[in-house]
Amino acid sequence: MQKFLNRIICGDCIEVLGKVGEPFADLIFADPPFNIGYKYDKYFDKVKKKNYIAWTKEWMSVCKKVLKPHGSFYIAIGDDYAANVKIIADELGLIMRNWIIWHYTFGQQLKSKFARSHTHIFYFVKDKTNFIFNDHSVRVISDRQKKYQDKRANPEGKMPDDVWDEYPRVCGTFKERLDFPCQMPESLLARIIRVSSHEGDWILDPFNGSGTTAVVAHKLNRIYTGVDISKNYVKDSKKRIKESEGLPIEGEAKLKWSAHLNAELKWLYHENKVPTEQLANEPALLTLFTEKFNKRVGIKRNPFQPRQIIKHLTQMRKSAKLGPLRGQPITRKANKAKSERKLWGNGVVMK
Repeated sequence: MQKFLNRIICGDCIEVLGKVGEPFADLIFADPPFNIGYKYDKYFDKVKKKNYIAWTKEWMSVCKKVLKPHGSFYIAIGDDYAANVKIIADELGLIMRNWIIWHYTFGQQLKSKFARSHTHIFYFVKDKTNFIFNDHSVRVISDRQKKYQDKRANPEGKMPDDVWDEYPRVCGTFKERLDFPCQMPESLLARIIRVSSHEGDWILDPFNGSGTTAVVAHKLNRIYTGVDISKNYVKDSKKRIKESEGLPIEGEAKLKWSAHLNAELKWLYHENKVPTEQLANEPALLTLFTEKFNKRVGIKRNPFQPRQIIKHLTQMRKSAKLGPLRGQPITRKANKAKSERKLWGNGVVMK
């Protein structure tokens, strides 16, 4: 299996994985072509329905074969074939734990029907009792904590719902966007990799594409394998992984603030949906948020303090790098100025 270790392999995933003699993957994330007419480098994404369904069963079968007994298998798919994926998974003996809806902004605007603004993400396992699920890595601050200060609330927060609306599509104007027809946001992959694998585990993406799964796995100190039929996509992915060096989440030493930490802070902010003003004015919430951030980036010694976190959040908001929380109104400048004065007043109490 050494030839698959931290490699992006050029080839057809059915042929490549079909030759593997034993399971090696702790986690598989698959984002196959949706059969909706996209033009990829080496593939036009439109075939007869019966051929597409047969092909889906083939690649899902070889993926199950290389998945370890405790492994997890996530599949992203569009509306047209979501039901077929579920039926095939049942036939293969995979067990569904969640049918996740990734709801995003900037959906496809259509004239003849409602705008499409979601993707299905199936979460399957091989064994209904033996699987990895690191709930502590993805818990978010609950309403009991942020609204009601209820002492009965789990101090670790609550599990996210199965509708994920924290992650926008990677649009053409985004800094993260590459020259690729469809690209998953790194933050979404980070949630999946964190919750369903440990550091050092092996992550497989049979449709590597732009390389997001491999890049995020590398940043989170996992082993990665990607497979893609396009030499150009393989080449670009290798370059992208190399350029991510220096950005993995490490943890023992005190970290200097970086663009990577800004990204992590932004992801956590939008996952938890607590406005900066509320964090600034409620020390207990800010302390909890800071603890979650330190866990997120793996810091065990010399952790970041609440004052540092609220300072960076405020700087990011002022420079329009934080973005509004989903469902939060955009305030007028006068209200914003008032909030800024309040933010740095006596509202923040640090230990």
